Amino acid sequence: MLETFSAASHNEVLQLVIQIAALLLVARLLGGIATRLGQPSVIGEILAGVVLGPSLLSGLVPQIGQWIYPQTAVQGNLLEVVSLLGVMFLLIVTGLETDLDLIRRKSGTAMGVAVGSLAIPFAASLALAYALPTDLVGDPEQRTVFALFFATALSISAIPVLAKVLMDLDLMRRDIGQTLLASGMIADVTGWTLLGLVTALASAESLTAGIVVRTLGIVLVFIVATATVGSWLVNRGLVFVQDRFRGPDHMLSLVVVLAFAWGAFTQALHLEPVLGAFAIGILFGRSTRLQPDTVHKLEGIALGVFAPIFFAVSGLKVDVSAIIEPRLLAVTAAVVAVATASKVVGAYLGARYLAKQDVWASLAYGAGLNARGALEIIVASIGLSLGILTQEMFSIVVVMAVATSIMTPVALRYTIRRVQLDEEEETRLRKEQALEGSFVGRIRRVLVPVRPGIESPGFTREMQAALLRQLGELQEMSITLMAVTTAEQRSITQRQLGQLKEIFVGDDVATRAVVSDDPVAAILREAESDYDLMVLGTPTARANRQSLFSEIIDDLVKLAPCPTMLVRGVANDEDWRPRRILVPVNGTAAARRAAELAFAMADEDVEMTAIHVVTPSPGAVPRGDLAVEVTAEMEKVGLALGKVASTHIRRADDPETGIMAAIEEFQPDLLVLGTSVRAGTSRLHLGPRVEYLVRHAPCPVVVVNS
Repeated sequence: MLETFSAASHNEVLQLVIQIAALLLVARLLGGIATRLGQPSVIGEILAGVVLGPSLLSGLVPQIGQWIYPQTAVQGNLLEVVSLLGVMFLLIVTGLETDLDLIRRKSGTAMGVAVGSLAIPFAASLALAYALPTDLVGDPEQRTVFALFFATALSISAIPVLAKVLMDLDLMRRDIGQTLLASGMIADVTGWTLLGLVTALASAESLTAGIVVRTLGIVLVFIVATATVGSWLVNRGLVFVQDRFRGPDHMLSLVVVLAFAWGAFTQALHLEPVLGAFAIGILFGRSTRLQPDTVHKLEGIALGVFAPIFFAVSGLKVDVSAIIEPRLLAVTAAVVAVATASKVVGAYLGARYLAKQDVWASLAYGAGLNARGALEIIVASIGLSLGILTQEMFSIVVVMAVATSIMTPVALRYTIRRVQLDEEEETRLRKEQALEGSFVGRIRRVLVPVRPGIESPGFTREMQAALLRQLGELQEMSITLMAVTTAEQRSITQRQLGQLKEIFVGDDVATRAVVSDDPVAAILREAESDYDLMVLGTPTARANRQSLFSEIIDDLVKLAPCPTMLVRGVANDEDWRPRRILVPVNGTAAARRAAELAFAMADEDVEMTAIHVVTPSPGAVPRGDLAVEVTAEMEKVGLALGKVASTHIRRADDPETGIMAAIEEFQPDLLVLGTSVRAGTSRLHLGPRVEYLVRHAPCPVVVVNS
């Protein structure tokens, strides 16, 4: 029978609570001060630990230090657990922000930078290790093992520190930021492989071919398992959570569970758990099913709470008093100088001559990869426990790690200002900025209710597929084709959905055949599973009837928990695609959201036209300036998404007349209208203008109810 595990003592728990409160408070305060001084907050967060640790407060005032600085192994372990949570959450968020497609395009640059940033520091540190005094070597008879370990420790960059710096400087989405992360990961995986070989050599006293093959095999297992099993777990987990659970934060829990589970897997492989968290973050970031709200919550947890504690704990481990003597200070200065110069020079040479980057970009790579941090402290701790490093050498490596972490953001900020954006990157960043927080940017998961075997009027299905295909080219999204059927017809319906799936081309198109005798309730229940848009094909609107389209469609639009897009087709053209799109705008939020969607669904060669109809208002002075503002705003929306629109102001007795005249003038293939419907009446009301145009417009119509 297993014994019940024992809890930490009262004083140990009390000290942990005080440590967390003090470290987080001072880290956030100094981080805020650093931000006000124009520096990244990570500098202040690391300095918080230095200020509270044995270098200053804990050393000068032991009465305070006994509560802030761990006094026993248990106290240190408790604080390390909290610190581990910080780095795990930070690497999850980093993974979510990592763009694999961009990294693939920049793989040549990343590889060149990685080779230079690893080879030169390793060689320089190896030479320095042989020149260091013998009394700093754990076992003088194993000088080669010490030199290899020391060189490996100084060659590894700290991805958590680099990621936080990139976030603080708003560089995470820049090409150079993504390439820095890729280069750092390549170099670090290589570095951890070397570390495994060196520690095996230290333990086994000889480096055999079997040890080398085993270590390389572990890295290969991690990569293959992540690409296969990890990817399957993420995809199946998202489908399971979204299909089976209702309510908040289930997806948040899924991300954290899988990140820590994969971290446990990498730890079991004798790699760092942060690599597992980072890998799972990348996989979730690639999924179109992950909700932006989940990402924001993770960022709040990581950047607002745990990451500052992690960086403060890193600073807490610095003990300057252990090396305050001229000889050790000189050695420390030499270690910091060699680590910094070799990393900057190595990355520069790799970027400049292997990756063919310009001077300032090459220097920026060197500045970014110079970041060390807690990972170096972990490596140094391994060396200390194996007897490879002495206590003095351990302190020197820790000081080097913190010093380079503080240097990195200052140097990176200076160099990055001089790196010019190329046209492709500028266009990509402009689109991402326009999408962030916009109506279109929130559309990641789309529900399309269909009736297999029944032809929609006017080839509406082909229109739906064509419009969603265009929207999918702007950003990744998932589409679910859903049909409500009977138990007897379910297999037939599923087969028909599979055939229908062929016209909805995309990276993630799923089908669902649901058995129910209440189609409205079944579709609404599915729509509650984190969908961002429901797309409905409709017939022409009826006049003076109890329902506008049909009872089912009207109820779905009125009661949908997400925005809806109504698609009404008129032309029997299977190759239909919009070549001329007309968008009426009036300055309302609904019209703007419709315009965003119209721009998103347009090819580069599509003629976009935005029209604002000015109508006479009894007793009011005409507001021509308002009309100009409205149309100018639409031009900005289009340009942000890389589309050009012609804007026009027309005068008419009423909006319907003006828009119908514009349809005759511009001959659009698609009319996009915006409205905002709320449940409350038995009949669906889209507004008199929208209903009139849906009934009478001679061209296909899309109504965006947001």
